[in-house]
Amino acid sequence: MTGTEALAWAVIALAGAAIGATSIGGVLVVPALSSLLGVPLPEAIAASSLAFLVTGAYALTGNASGALAHLRRDAPLMLTALLGAGAGAALTAWAPGDAVRGWIGLLALASGAHALWRLHRPDPRADHPWPGLGGQIALGLGVGLGSALSGTGGPVMLLPILMLMRRPLSRAIVAAQVIQLPIAIASSATHALAGRLDWRLGATIAVALLLGAWAGRRLARRANPRPLQAATAAVLLATGAWFLLA
Repeated sequence: MTGTEALAWAVIALAGAAIGATSIGGVLVVPALSSLLGVPLPEAIAASSLAFLVTGAYALTGNASGALAHLRRDAPLMLTALLGAGAGAALTAWAPGDAVRGWIGLLALASGAHALWRLHRPDPRADHPWPGLGGQIALGLGVGLGSALSGTGGPVMLLPILMLMRRPLSRAIVAAQVIQLPIAIASSATHALAGRLDWRLGATIAVALLLGAWAGRRLARRANPRPLQAATAAVLLATGAWFLLA
């Protein structure tokens, strides 16, 4: 394994640790695959989408009944995320590569800025009611489309939006975890039908993310996760600038 390959897998493991500890970081996977490992961007997005199916399922371990209840309670959000993700995955076949790179770069920058903001405001006031039917449909379509187009799982978009809208934090966190499943299922199925999905690469990424998520979850429970959050924010900002300026 070359130094560049080792760096790529280290970044992917960091993404998994960040997901486990803070629910952010997934946007690092596609840049690591495409820029460090040389995987073509559509294939990198497809493999990343498959990997997030595994980490999404892991995020719900220990709270399966709560996840099922949330699926029923916010069915419009989840169903429209499914539809949006299918459309976003289909767009990767013909969307200009520079436009996709720009979107991923912007998403990484926004995620890094959000992570820094949470370091200083870990418990923002949440005093607005949960979105109604129209709001859930708009959120689901937008988050599904944007997540699939960037090869991310959903929390990196949904959680900051809900927090900026000052929605109830506990429900926002559960929604961000649950929404990974419809997005990953629709994205993976669309990529597989189009012949873009490298199953072996996706499974390897899933293992790396899963190990990182397990370590990140333990860190969040037993120690102060702020250093990991700060490091992830710095890497996200650097990745975003790299994708936008390179």
